[in-house]
Amino acid sequence: MATANITYKKKEPSVKLENRTILITGGSSGIGFELAKQLLERRNAVIITGKSQEKLESAKRALPAVHAFKSDVGDPAAIPALHDRIVEKFPALDTLINNAGIQRVQKFNLDQGLEDVTREIEICLSGPVRMITQFLPQLATRNDALVINVSSSAALIPFPISPVYSAAKAALLSFTESLRVQMAFTDVTVVELIPPAVDTPRYRDGAFQKEMKLPKGMDVEVFASKAIAGIEAGKLEVRPGVANAMKILSRIAPEFTLKQMAEMIPSLGLPS
Repeated sequence: MATANITYKKKEPSVKLENRTILITGGSSGIGFELAKQLLERRNAVIITGKSQEKLESAKRALPAVHAFKSDVGDPAAIPALHDRIVEKFPALDTLINNAGIQRVQKFNLDQGLEDVTREIEICLSGPVRMITQFLPQLATRNDALVINVSSSAALIPFPISPVYSAAKAALLSFTESLRVQMAFTDVTVVELIPPAVDTPRYRDGAFQKEMKLPKGMDVEVFASKAIAGIEAGKLEVRPGVANAMKILSRIAPEFTLKQMAEMIPSLGLPS
């Protein structure tokens, strides 16, 4: 029986993140904010979105050149409205960075209840899928367009204290791989950015500090710099720092690595 061979179009050896028009969801803090900062320094027009008007205003004060729009990727009705505003004001939009996300402590051995239990799926998975669906026709009109999905090392090895987040990020990684195949003969390049633990306000959140023995996260400035360098080097999957090791371990020792992750969470009460 013959097997089908997938032939990808030849990609350029590098992609310059300069003189572009870039939209970053969840850009008012953390990884998104640092990417916005460094991309502005590279002469890009940078647009950020976020749910909190207060955080957007704070980001705007820190980065006066950034363009800020209040919008929630977890709200399906908000995305078409955002699209119309962005495309009207920035018809040269050629790069979408799906960065917005939330990560929560969830213990299913306790009473979770049904309300809001899948919120991470709406924001971390459904949000990027909807954003791409809405913005892809615009991106397809531009030369060397980019879609960059920010997943997580939890997509490679689940993070047991955040099971829904881990599942959503794993699904986003899978979706990104399929989208890349579908875009193979277009001018849209699809990149997966897989952060390790990064030292951001979310990583230092009290809920995680209480539940876990947290290792030191990668400095967010270092992470953003490595992410940009990897994208410019033409990598379709960018895994800075420990994320690269997690990729290898997910292939050669997934059960062992999952056990090690679980042992970082004393509150689960697992036997040592």
